[in-house]
Amino acid sequence: MDNWFKSKWFVRFAALAFAIILYIFVDMSLQSTGADSSIPGNSSETQRLEDFPVEINIDEEKYVVSGVPETVTVNLSGSPSRLRAISTQRNFDVYVDLEGLEEGNHLVEIQHTISNDLEVYIEPKTVEVYIEERASEKFKVSADFINQSKMPPGFELGEYEINPGEVTITSSRSIIDQIGVVKVFVDVSGLETSINNREVPVNVYDSQGNELSVRIEPETVEVSAQINNPSKQVGVNVPTVGELPEGYTLTSITPNIEEVEAFAITEVLEDLNSINTEEIDLSEITETGTVEVELSLPEGVNVPEVETIEVLIEIEEQSSEAEETNETEETNETEETNETEETNEVVEPSSEIEETAETEGQLSVIEQIPIEVEGLSNGQAISFVEPETDVMQLSLEGSEEEVGALTADDFRVFINVQGLEPGEHTVPVETETPDLKEATVTAEYEQVTVSISDEEEA
Repeated sequence: MDNWFKSKWFVRFAALAFAIILYIFVDMSLQSTGADSSIPGNSSETQRLEDFPVEINIDEEKYVVSGVPETVTVNLSGSPSRLRAISTQRNFDVYVDLEGLEEGNHLVEIQHTISNDLEVYIEPKTVEVYIEERASEKFKVSADFINQSKMPPGFELGEYEINPGEVTITSSRSIIDQIGVVKVFVDVSGLETSINNREVPVNVYDSQGNELSVRIEPETVEVSAQINNPSKQVGVNVPTVGELPEGYTLTSITPNIEEVEAFAITEVLEDLNSINTEEIDLSEITETGTVEVELSLPEGVNVPEVETIEVLIEIEEQSSEAEETNETEETNETEETNETEETNEVVEPSSEIEETAETEGQLSVIEQIPIEVEGLSNGQAISFVEPETDVMQLSLEGSEEEVGALTADDFRVFINVQGLEPGEHTVPVETETPDLKEATVTAEYEQVTVSISDEEEA
């Protein structure tokens, strides 16, 4: 053995064999590395594209499709360079092909146009769709004006116009048949000026109030509306409470403004004939003079130009002789009234309104005219204190021809108690007369005292 290692030829042969073995080993390693790099699975990546839109292939002028999702998720697998290009450019389509299918339900597969060098998986893979015939109809548009209660006091909605007044709605026949109302919403909160051509979207609802998804043409309309602030002229009443101190007589109560312009919505103005001032306490009046009082405005009524009224109160101090004379006159008037009532009862017992034939030349008296009551609140009752009766007489003076033609039906006597609280109040008597040429009319009472109470208490 030692001789082999000493032999020159043995060493040469061993070196050659070792070199051959080393060459074979290196060559096989290189081939193995090249083979591994050529396997696609060892260098592939995955990419997930969410919310990718889905197209529908069908004659959209003829059919409507439901059940197709708006977007899907696309999962891709392949070489990194290919994935980067397709995810950036998104130059492919995802769609359902419904061409040639009849109306009704169908289970269809979601397809794509991605090349075969990538593996593709779409979520969901299939969908159930419903195909219906497309239908179009015209519908009238209505307007819903919201927040009218938040408009400034006295302002109200007037006439309005919608342009165009009709829209065309397109959808499936079953959806068209469900339409209950087509309307626009217009917010009028805080408005004091009219609306001019405000553009608002059109909404479509079924009979249950559920909004329907349909195609509307046009999608918006223009609304114009009047915002009104109605007003009218009404009289001013000056109610009083209490009585003058003993020894004084009330001659007149005269406000410096007899009419004011009141602003309110139409519904309120229709029942508004006059406005009262705050009550004046006669027990505090001891001399003729002017009193400044505020207006007592009903709810929803505004009088912007007038805040206070000056009222001239004229009184007279009675002498003892005048008091005796007044007592005598009152006694005589009472006796005359009783005699008149007895006479009337005998002649005409069922008559509510009677006329006295006391015409002497140009003087005539119409008796028993009822005093009407205006402005009494619901749930309240009223009774007359002074006088105790709710009728009075009018004295007419003028030409015999003009006076003789007048009857009780030509006159109206009333008081206004609007806004007065329960208790006793002195209110002025108002008289409505026909147009008279020469004749004058004098009322028996300029004011009356009434008692207002709740009906339950009454």
